Amino acid sequence: MMKKKRMSGAYGKMGEGSGNTRPSSYASTEEETDWEKRPGGMLVQKRNQNAGVSSPDVRLRVVYGAVRYEIYVNSQATFGEVKKRLTAETGLQPSEQRVIFKGKERENGEFLDMCGVRDRSKLVVIEDPASIERRFVQMRRNAKIQSAHRAINHVSMELDKLADQVSAIEKSVSAGAKVPEVQITTLIEMLMRQAIKLDDVAAEGDAVAEKNLQGKRVQRCVETLETLKISNGIAKPGAAGVIPTTQWEKFDPSPPAMAQWEIFD
Repeated sequence: MMKKKRMSGAYGKMGEGSGNTRPSSYASTEEETDWEKRPGGMLVQKRNQNAGVSSPDVRLRVVYGAVRYEIYVNSQATFGEVKKRLTAETGLQPSEQRVIFKGKERENGEFLDMCGVRDRSKLVVIEDPASIERRFVQMRRNAKIQSAHRAINHVSMELDKLADQVSAIEKSVSAGAKVPEVQITTLIEMLMRQAIKLDDVAAEGDAVAEKNLQGKRVQRCVETLETLKISNGIAKPGAAGVIPTTQWEKFDPSPPAMAQWEIFD
């Protein structure tokens, strides 16, 4: 059990018949508030054991922003229990609520009846500023993740089209056809543009795995085109069926030249 002390002072009565106009000595009184812990760990005011056992329900008017509620709770309930009751109506967890009664924020362990709450009393509920900030940060993070997913999906659709072109070139080269080198080079450049778009995506959460997956797709397609580029350079147009030979053509030797002499008489 814990005790909290409150100091309160009041001036005594004026002296009678003494002719002295000054007040008597300042009287000091000390008020003690006892606190106890409930089994759940909540610190609450200790209730007077001599208090009446009857604890009727009271109707409370709750204001949360522009919305009005009416709830019924036990008159000896705590403000912490009221917060739990309001979770379904406000959508706020008890730790995210602040309950104001008579212009003062009430602690979770304070009892309604001991704070002067009566039937049809008005409570004002506001959201804790720290909770608002946390929710705002979470909303920004979720929006960022959704934007990353959209960007990655767009790149994935473009890669599907480019992958089909890579497959078409691979079939042509495998069949022995000559593919213009500029076609392969252009396709590689288009794939690298998609890789740059992926690098610009600020991915978080599960979007990171999807980004890495698409990056590997780009890498595989580029590697395939580089290999096809080499194979395509070896093949020559119209070279099918031509067999190189090292045999030399043989020619008949020309007859030896005869020296002719001019004869004079």
